[in-house]
Amino acid sequence: MDNLTHSLVGLTAAKAGLERFSAYATTVCVISANVADADFLSLFFGDRWTLLQHHRGLTHSLVGTVGIALLVPTVAFLIERIFCRIRGSAPRIRFGGLLLVSSVAATTHPFMDWTNNYGVRPLLPWSERWFYGDLVFIVDPYIWLGLGAVAFLLSSDKRWKIYGWSVIGLIATLVLLAASRQPGLGTRAVRIALAVWLTGVLTIITLRVFRRQRHFAGGTAKAALALLVLYWSVLGLAHRAASAQAIKVANSIAAVRAERVIRMATMPSEASPFRWQSVAETDSAFYKFSVVLEREHSPADGGDVARFQKPGGQEAELISQAEQDRRAQALLGFARFPFATVSSDDCVSQALVQFADLRYTEPGRGRGNFSVNIPVDCPSR
Repeated sequence: MDNLTHSLVGLTAAKAGLERFSAYATTVCVISANVADADFLSLFFGDRWTLLQHHRGLTHSLVGTVGIALLVPTVAFLIERIFCRIRGSAPRIRFGGLLLVSSVAATTHPFMDWTNNYGVRPLLPWSERWFYGDLVFIVDPYIWLGLGAVAFLLSSDKRWKIYGWSVIGLIATLVLLAASRQPGLGTRAVRIALAVWLTGVLTIITLRVFRRQRHFAGGTAKAALALLVLYWSVLGLAHRAASAQAIKVANSIAAVRAERVIRMATMPSEASPFRWQSVAETDSAFYKFSVVLEREHSPADGGDVARFQKPGGQEAELISQAEQDRRAQALLGFARFPFATVSSDDCVSQALVQFADLRYTEPGRGRGNFSVNIPVDCPSR
């Protein structure tokens, strides 16, 4: 999930009662809920392929979570002791309480990341296996709104905090507005989410203006976290129904071509529990399609299904050669549905092998972390 979501989870957890365990518990909650993404620093020691290789790596594992849970309160404890010695004041931190707070907050990060289709590797360094929850899109405006409303009303007790929250709210609104205008993301679901967001923001502002936040307490934060769990449960039921529908679609597609489905995944789409993206692999090809729960019929026979034929012959030989490239290895180590194709059928001197993770893109499209083009020399004839 994005770092705004992680921060809101940490802050809401603090307001739900964790802040009572020690001084600076709220700060430690927010920091511990985000520290796992420190693996982004790997970008400064390499390139975007280094980041792809290490992101959601060791810091998101069970070992990393324990390390973060210990590290953050220890650093806070030492910093406070140094300042107390300089100022001659008494320390306020209760290390045991801060350790408990940090442990809870640090655990929320890999769990939240598991809920989307990007995946986590909790068993590192012993196993590179990825685990996917496939419940929530990587950015969810409804989580922003639910947790953000409660966190704002419970923490906007000073003017500088109100200014800070205003900046965060403005940025989030601009992000949703931009997403609603993009052809690839400007779906009805995103526009509905934007309308709900604007209505929610206006409601929150009204409550704050009339000082209704005084009626909110720790129980409200607990209720917000409970609603988050309920939201996941509803998405879980929707995912189960969408997966069953996607399996029928995949099997019907494969049957037409006398193929056999090997594996598949049904993944969330932006801002909608009704529309799901599916990728299915058969013994001959990959298929990419959408399923919509509110429809009675799936696009099993229509043009909404994209087919990617698995390469063979000389193409497979060229792809095998391109797989030795460091960039390709980084992408293949991450990709859940890796696919490669050769851009030219007539290889004379050099060919371009295009790799992509079909979850996010197709070969030859974009320059993000989810596709790469590798030039290779043609085999001698």
